[in-house]
Amino acid sequence: MVNLNQDVKYVKGVGPQKVKLLNKLGIYTLKDLITYYPRDYEDRSIITKIKNMQDGEKYTIEGTALTDVNIRYINRNRSFEKLIVNDYTGDCIITWFNQPYVKDNIKRGQTYRFYGKVTKKGGTIELNSPTYDSIEKTKNTGKIIPLYPLTYSLSQNTIRAIMENGINITKNILTETLPEYILNEYNLLDINTATQNIHFPKTFTDFQKSRKRLVFDELLSMQLGLLKLRAENDEEIKGIKYSKDIKMSDVINDLPFKLTKAQLNVLEEIDKDMEIEKPMNRLLQGDVGAGKTIVSIIAAYKAVKSGYQVAVLAPTMILAKQHLQNFSKTLEKYNIKCDLLVGGMTAKNKKEVLQKVENGEIDILIGTHALLEENVIFKNLGFVVTDEQHRFGVKQRSKIVAKGNNPDVLVMTATPIPRTLALILYGDLDISIIDELPPNRKKVETFAVSRRYEERVNEFVKQEIESGRQAYIVCPLVDESEEEGASNLKAVTEIYEKYKNEIFKNYKVEYLHGKMKPKEKDKIMDNFKSGNIDILISTTVIEVGVDVPNASTMVIENAERFGLAQLHQLRGRVGRGEYKSYCILKYNGGNDIIRERMETMTKTDNGFIIAEKDLKLRGSGEFFGTKQHGIPEFKIANLFQDMEELKQVQALAINIINKDPKLEKEENKPLQTLVREKFTSKAELTI
Repeated sequence: MVNLNQDVKYVKGVGPQKVKLLNKLGIYTLKDLITYYPRDYEDRSIITKIKNMQDGEKYTIEGTALTDVNIRYINRNRSFEKLIVNDYTGDCIITWFNQPYVKDNIKRGQTYRFYGKVTKKGGTIELNSPTYDSIEKTKNTGKIIPLYPLTYSLSQNTIRAIMENGINITKNILTETLPEYILNEYNLLDINTATQNIHFPKTFTDFQKSRKRLVFDELLSMQLGLLKLRAENDEEIKGIKYSKDIKMSDVINDLPFKLTKAQLNVLEEIDKDMEIEKPMNRLLQGDVGAGKTIVSIIAAYKAVKSGYQVAVLAPTMILAKQHLQNFSKTLEKYNIKCDLLVGGMTAKNKKEVLQKVENGEIDILIGTHALLEENVIFKNLGFVVTDEQHRFGVKQRSKIVAKGNNPDVLVMTATPIPRTLALILYGDLDISIIDELPPNRKKVETFAVSRRYEERVNEFVKQEIESGRQAYIVCPLVDESEEEGASNLKAVTEIYEKYKNEIFKNYKVEYLHGKMKPKEKDKIMDNFKSGNIDILISTTVIEVGVDVPNASTMVIENAERFGLAQLHQLRGRVGRGEYKSYCILKYNGGNDIIRERMETMTKTDNGFIIAEKDLKLRGSGEFFGTKQHGIPEFKIANLFQDMEELKQVQALAINIINKDPKLEKEENKPLQTLVREKFTSKAELTI
């Protein structure tokens, strides 16, 4: 029996260097390899006559070499190779660069297949740097070829060869993951055929059938897992029944501002949940700046005044500190004690906080993943708030909940998800949405500009600073990585040096990135907030961060490298004060998708419309991956493209769980294994 968890280094063709490159793609085991699916396919099976080829298109031709390969050396390290072939309909010039070895592989008078892009000028037809095979072989031509998402230094040919070896090891021995009754009812391929054909389909029909089967697996395991969680939550578990005498209106009426109708509706839903015995599990969705935090503060008031403690879990130290300020400012007048627990505290401070929490002297404990540690013991935890749910997995949520006796849970996210998808994705949670912004929120004017406007953008930033405002400049990478295309991106530190010493040398410029120590980050953010820094150059660590009302301008470098939802989140960092605010998206490249994405950002500030567009353009692998939502990563499903399948699978999953809540029946044993494997992957267990 082959062990699917064996190290990928044991697959033929994988040496020490290739292991490192595969690891960068998230491929560590044989299973990771065979489930690393192609991003696209090229049909190289159709042979086209030379005379019928069109300029700019890719084709496979069969041609006889009329000449030997002629090599011309431009200098010692650069060469140009040329060959003329004919297929009786015309001649075609084949050219390569820096591939002198082709001379040994191609002989005059022999017939070969070539696949590449055509250039037609006048009467000349040319194929540039094509792949080729002898007529007897079909390694690179004459069939459908898979194309994989790659990292720098790993070629398509290399990964295809490794994949072929991996598929051969596992051929016809994979354990079936779906029961026979599902395979028959939905006319699905078996797992072995689907896995073989998704990588090396003989026809596009083979590919479509294989994809259908593998998408079905992913969606069904996710739905069953979430419904199973919900079923476990719905089992006669008695939660806390909060007192009807403790009124949320006590805080609402004391606030120095009016809540929106949407906020009041959500509070009503939460209040009802808190006053019944069943534990609350509610997802609160709201756009950036919609006022989710104040909703959680008011709910926390009810919990504390009913005699319980509250835990607030935040993804970063900066955000945890901001929550502490906001909770304390609103609740101290009611004699409610809030405190902080984060990594990097002194042993003495930490011990003191832990003791007070255990004794019940702290009513609301706010912190990062430090709250999940075993030594954090609450006297009477009754309410849990998880902020920015996409940074925490299902397991982390369970861990903090276990510190109380079935406490109520409020999960908050500013990542907008179309409601239909949210209902399906968060199968274990009820959903509330704040779909309007407070009246004091300023609209952020958004502009998308190419590199040629750089000087004008810099002048605009200077004008804003001269007016007393501050600016963010956001970059996609900290330093040059080996990712494809990364060499075109400027690192934060490089941009910092250029801006500090040249462009903005008369202003106070500082930078911030995720590799800094928490204390450094906090110090810089505090300095920025207090106005001691004019321009903050940063990576996306400020995506979820401190409110700086005086920051009016955000410039995003290489905006085409970000997802729309992330651009929207970043834009939400400005416009938080009384001043007119701006977001300037600087982008490279001008293909249709980039233009469409930039246009979406300039035309709408509705996070839900943006999220739907993002999902349509990028697919769900990135949008709903593990890192964002704490659910198993989609390797092949696309929730926009596969919406019909998703609805079909959800109906099936509900039916299965209603009949067999724990998947204990013999016929459902494969499903039990499938769900267990999907929900305990190493990625899902990380914060």
